[in-house]
Amino acid sequence: MKSRTARILLLLLLSVSPACAPAAAPRGTLSGPPAEKGSFRKPDLVELVRLDRTVRLDIRYATPNNFARRAVYSEARAFLQRPAAQAMIRAHRALATHGYGILVFDGYRPWSVTKLFWEIVTPQDRARGFVANPAKGSKHNRGCAVDLSLYDVATGAESAMPSAYDEFSDRASPDYRGGPKELLERRDLLRKTMEAEGFEVDPGEWWHYNYRDWREYPILDVPFEKIPAAAPLAARRR
Repeated sequence: MKSRTARILLLLLLSVSPACAPAAAPRGTLSGPPAEKGSFRKPDLVELVRLDRTVRLDIRYATPNNFARRAVYSEARAFLQRPAAQAMIRAHRALATHGYGILVFDGYRPWSVTKLFWEIVTPQDRARGFVANPAKGSKHNRGCAVDLSLYDVATGAESAMPSAYDEFSDRASPDYRGGPKELLERRDLLRKTMEAEGFEVDPGEWWHYNYRDWREYPILDVPFEKIPAAAPLAARRR
């Protein structure tokens, strides 16, 4: 009886041993961004509101109002590589003819934040592509992806879309056809305008747009507070 009890206790101890917990092991394997081969453009991150102050920000990741339920950014700022930023501003100004402006949720994202997101979501959400694998890095890490929506120029209010931002559901797809026609048309207008400026929508997130030159920029892990503020373009032209 004692021998049988000892074997049972040993099996229980092994079952909770860190060596027998493969789900936790990947967290310790990534200490920094993945090494990349090839040559890249020199990063030139631009703060979006300094190109056009009518762009509105709702940086959810600087607040607890996000799927992580905590602030992961120290500052409510949004950046993109300069060509992507300029293209987004052109889209913003084109949308003004329809009575809309761009509302930005997120732009450049430090790699360490991508790693955090990967660790806190479920395996099912990873498989569905709702977060990027830090072992590969994300287009946000390169400063070439932006999460955005529309706001009504007349009222200043955020415009309704088929799903909420960062909603992990089928309604988040840019090809989802359910819901009110007005919301679908508004989402499709945003897509058409962004695509005309060289962006491609993510297949699972209507709010997520990748700039066409994303492969030309390296994965970065620079916190917002270390990105210097630059003068607006209007000031540079003087």
